[in-house]
Amino acid sequence: MHVFVTGATGWIGTAVVDELLAAGHEVTGLARSDASATTLEATGVRVRRGDLDDPTGIAAGADAAEATIHLANLHDFSDMARSNAAERGAVQAVAGVYRGSGRPFLIASGLATVARGRPATEEDPSPARGPDSARGGAENYVLDLVPDGLRAVALRFAPSVHGMGDHGFVAELTRVARERGVSGYPADGTNRWAAVHRSDAARLAVLGLGAPAGSRLHAVGEEGIPSREIAEAIGRSEGLPVVAVDPGDVADHFGWIGMFFGLDLTGGSAATRELLGWTPTGPTLLEDIGAGAYR
Repeated sequence: MHVFVTGATGWIGTAVVDELLAAGHEVTGLARSDASATTLEATGVRVRRGDLDDPTGIAAGADAAEATIHLANLHDFSDMARSNAAERGAVQAVAGVYRGSGRPFLIASGLATVARGRPATEEDPSPARGPDSARGGAENYVLDLVPDGLRAVALRFAPSVHGMGDHGFVAELTRVARERGVSGYPADGTNRWAAVHRSDAARLAVLGLGAPAGSRLHAVGEEGIPSREIAEAIGRSEGLPVVAVDPGDVADHFGWIGMFFGLDLTGGSAATRELLGWTPTGPTLLEDIGAGAYR
C-alpha cells in the first residue's frame, strides 16, 4: 500500500515510517524543510514538500496515495488558535478527497481531552467539537463523516509517548527539574498519566490501516503512572531532591507543562488490543527514565 504520512520526520512519525517500510509499504512523507526532505530520502521515502498551512498540497499528497496517516501538528502552545486552525484545515483537505473512496484516513488524536477522573475507553467520545476546540475538533469532524463514506480512524496517543530521544512532555519535566534544582510533582502526586513506548505506538498506527471505519484506537501501554512516581524517577536519574508543589504554584513552577502535569490523564486500550491483536512490548515509562532516556 502507498501511504502518505504527515509529520513523517517527527518523534512518532519517524517510527511509523520505519514500521511501514518494514511491513513492505511504499511511503510518501510531507517535508517542510530541506533537512526533513534529506532525512526522508535517505530512508527510501518519497518526499512531498509542504506544511500544515498548505491544505491544497496536503490534499494532493493524500490523493496520490492509497492511505493517509496524519501525525503532524504545530504544537504551538503560545498560539493555540493557529494550531487548531491548521489542524482543522489539514483534515478537511484529506477528507475532501477520501470521502467515498474507501481509503484509510488515520488521524493523530490524544487522551488529554477525553480522560477526566477515570480511565478513558475507546467508547468515550471526544468533547472537542468545532473548529475552535482542541486540535480543531478534528477527531469528531472526521468520525462524523464515516456515514458519508469516509474511512476515518482516530489514533489516540497517551500523554507520554516515550523512548530514547523523546523530546516531549517528560523531557520538558526533566528540563524544568534541572532548571529548578528539584524534581516536583503537583499536590499529593496521585494524579496519573497514561504512557506508551514509541515503538508500540508506531506498530499500532500501521495496524490501524486495517481498522474498521469509525474506530477509536488507544495507543496506551500503561493505564496510568502517578505523577509522584514520574517525579521520583526523574529525581533519581538527575540526582535531584523530589518535592511536592502546591497547586497554586504549579503554573509558576512548571511553566506551560504545568497545565498538563496536574491533570489525571489515564486511559485503557483493552478494546484496541482485542480488535487488532496489538500487545505493547516496549519498556515502561519509568524504565526509560531510569535507563537515561532524558538524562
